[in-house]
Amino acid sequence: MTGAPRYRPPVGRYALRAAALAAALGLWQLLTSLDVDLWLRFSQFPTVTDVARAFADRLSGPDYWTDLTDSLTRIVTGFLLAAVLGVATGVLVARSRLAEDLLGPILEVVRPIPAIALVPVAILLFPSNEQGIVFITFTAAFFPVLVSTRHAVRALTPVWEEAVRTMGGGRWRILCSVILPGALPGIFGGLSVGIGVSWICVISAEMISGQYGVGYRTWQDYTIVNYPGVFVGMVTIGVLGWLTSTTVELLGRRLTRWLPRTSYVPGARVRTVPPTRPQPTPKNAPKAEETRDEHLV
Repeated sequence: MTGAPRYRPPVGRYALRAAALAAALGLWQLLTSLDVDLWLRFSQFPTVTDVARAFADRLSGPDYWTDLTDSLTRIVTGFLLAAVLGVATGVLVARSRLAEDLLGPILEVVRPIPAIALVPVAILLFPSNEQGIVFITFTAAFFPVLVSTRHAVRALTPVWEEAVRTMGGGRWRILCSVILPGALPGIFGGLSVGIGVSWICVISAEMISGQYGVGYRTWQDYTIVNYPGVFVGMVTIGVLGWLTSTTVELLGRRLTRWLPRTSYVPGARVRTVPPTRPQPTPKNAPKAEETRDEHLV
């Protein structure tokens, strides 16, 4: 059985998006090159050409790729740890009252604390700055994954679990066949949020206690008043965050292909079909009961 046809944006939509981006860059270049100061001080901003020139110079040097590798390593390590432990803890808290009573109060007290506020704790707790930055990244992604997994598991209908029990399945069978597949959409929702928060916190941690990384280099450019270099770091952070978030989203779509997809097309008008009037029954038409009785005879 074939599913709903996939929606593919036409070429015109991609052209429109590219034109919007080009218009934004053109407006930036115009305001900064003319030194416009209308409450917002665009005269202090570097132009697009200055940022592009600094980007080209940075790409030709080894420090840029070292910073990129270090930031990606910290993000991937902390995020993978948060994904595994966040999903496991969320399932445990949602399925066990004992675990909820023991871990729930501690997690709810720690969860509102911003991950970047734990930088002093990481400096005192871990022997190296590298481990502390990974800890900050892990903490930032852990709680969104935990909360989304807990809510997704609790929202599952108990009918599926009862069906597996009826067929003789045990706890592991229920976990692998019902809980994890049913909670996957919610889990990947938390993963998408967690990867974005991780980038925010890892950049902040690198600015405070890092030695290499995109955040460290951006802060160093700011301290020496190299504003084009600051914008190079900002663009790099934005592109890396977009690529990692897109990767998580594509992986989630891949693992949840069995879910029913809607045939919604963005921008399309929904046509409403008017209700049909009931047709009058002819006088000589047999009644439903008589037709059923004749069929049984």
